[in-house]
Amino acid sequence: MTILDGKALSDKSKQQLKNEVETLKQKGLTPGLAVILVGLDPASQTYVNSKEKACEAIGIYSKKITMNEDISEEKLLETIKELNEDESIHGILVQLPLPKHIDSAKVLEAIIPQKDVDGFHEYNVGKLVTGNETFVPCTPLGVMKILEEYGINPVGLDACVVGRSNIVGKPMMNLLLNAGATVTITHSKTKDLKAHTLRADLLVVGIGRPNFITADMVKEGAVVIDVGINRLENGKLTGDVDFEEVSKKASFITPVPGGVGPMTIAMLLHNTVRAAKFAKGSC
Repeated sequence: MTILDGKALSDKSKQQLKNEVETLKQKGLTPGLAVILVGLDPASQTYVNSKEKACEAIGIYSKKITMNEDISEEKLLETIKELNEDESIHGILVQLPLPKHIDSAKVLEAIIPQKDVDGFHEYNVGKLVTGNETFVPCTPLGVMKILEEYGINPVGLDACVVGRSNIVGKPMMNLLLNAGATVTITHSKTKDLKAHTLRADLLVVGIGRPNFITADMVKEGAVVIDVGINRLENGKLTGDVDFEEVSKKASFITPVPGGVGPMTIAMLLHNTVRAAKFAKGSC
């Protein structure tokens, strides 16, 4: 069994991006990322601060915009419009979830596709579905980079994705399908989930339920990617996969923490640098 070290790969990717950013700056181009945080959700604040520090570490210009939870949808959309027109900003990210009085779909669609570094705009989603080059949601893209780093070729593999979210499950399905895998996507309404997971050469899980996937649900020698991150009552972080038991059957497996999580921010930086190069016609 090999542990898929997302932390090490994230560090490697960030160093490569740092070198790339330095080269772009010598040409007069500084990639810029704007992050909008609405409200005081502790988890969202932590994520946004992590993104800000990551940008600073590799030389990306970072602009954090904090808004009160009672901000109007109209004001939020006005801010996005200003950022769309700001030539110093190449990527725009709105931290989710948003307050209930704001239409998240409307907000995400307000970001122009060229600055949609989260890959959530319908234009970019459509390009992913049709197999065209586009901005891809950061977590599934991070999974693909991990597979590539460890020489795991999806072509011909039976892949099972557990979870159908727009952020992880659906884009993960399309990325694997585009890469040549045969993909089954499962969810809370799936009959006999175990029958699907047991067939999988490659199992990707992202449902937010701690230790949900147990060893009896996993094929011997499978590659297991755990996207989940859950905090237990004792404060310990754990994934959606029972790592201790499943690791005894898997050929490759991601840990939590230190697996997919670190790659998510690395891919956000990757998308931002790519957006800056697109804006200047150098990519």
